[in-house]
Amino acid sequence: MNQKECLDYLVEQFKEDSGEYRNLKTPSDTEGKKRILRSLMNIRMPRKMPSSVIAVQDEYLQERNRENGIVTLDEIPTIASRGSRHDFSDQLSIWQGDITRLSVDAIVNAANSQMLGCFVPMHTCIDNCIHTFAGIQLRAECNRQMNLLRTRYGSDYEQPTAVPMLTKGYNLPAKHVVHIVGPIVQHALTPELEEDLAACYRNTLDLCVENDITTMAFCCISTGVFRFPNKRAAEIAVKTVTDWFTAHPDKMERVIFNVFKDEDKKYYEEELF
Repeated sequence: MNQKECLDYLVEQFKEDSGEYRNLKTPSDTEGKKRILRSLMNIRMPRKMPSSVIAVQDEYLQERNRENGIVTLDEIPTIASRGSRHDFSDQLSIWQGDITRLSVDAIVNAANSQMLGCFVPMHTCIDNCIHTFAGIQLRAECNRQMNLLRTRYGSDYEQPTAVPMLTKGYNLPAKHVVHIVGPIVQHALTPELEEDLAACYRNTLDLCVENDITTMAFCCISTGVFRFPNKRAAEIAVKTVTDWFTAHPDKMERVIFNVFKDEDKKYYEEELF
């Protein structure tokens, strides 16, 4: 099938799978169909899907990711090549853009404590984007891991702050996704919240080393709806990663600080240059 045929097929299959939306009128335009498909994927609870449908989904998403433009490690300059004198400048990068485009060993997802991704249709958060472009297998794997944890810790178990979970990347260019729950700033920023954020970075790096992951990209953990101040978050991220590199200088080939906003790019550059 070509992309148009894949999209038409998937929209109808996901409408039928939803039950509630099987009679939803399908838009005639391509962008409208893409929105419907993404929305149906976003709201779908983890359950079985025929392998034939998953195969078409995979074909469609992999081509969409190619269309979006896959970014390889050699296309991302180190901060050393940009004039930084940071102690680990040849192992660090700042890259601005969509983290789902990165072809690295692992990308980091700012997850919630349910660990199933964002269920809000078409939401622009990183959790939604990663689950959308990885495919429905990602939510299914997260669900399997959470069910195992609930067997051990009880049916009301939720993933604690700063405890990372590793999954496959499925249709993403990245081989793996590290899902981590960052601290939520409800009122004033406290030393405990700052330590929780630092633990997110340390624990993620430790998990990567344990799983032979040597190239990875951090998102700006907790700076979105979790309301961690962006400038302080960048300071903590850079200091924590620097301290970790000092203790483990040869364990990681490249760590990328992935930013989306100009504001965050400025803060990371202030720390690293």
